[in-house]
Amino acid sequence: MVSRRLELIFQNASGRRFTLVLQDPRTDLTSGEVQAVMELILGRNIFTSSGGDLVGIAGARLVSQEVKEFI
Repeated sequence: MVSRRLELIFQNASGRRFTLVLQDPRTDLTSGEVQAVMELILGRNIFTSSGGDLVGIAGARLVSQEVKEFI
């Protein structure tokens, strides 16, 4: 079984990173779409963290993990 997650990594007001994880993202996502949604999240101030508001984009990554169960 292969699991996938999209990690949207932001910088918050205190300078620390805040990661928003989305499980099972679309397989045809583009970097432009990811960038646009991250800018929308920042522009509308949708989320906050223990370190304050999200103030910048630190990165984004698609993580795939394959798990093989034997029993």
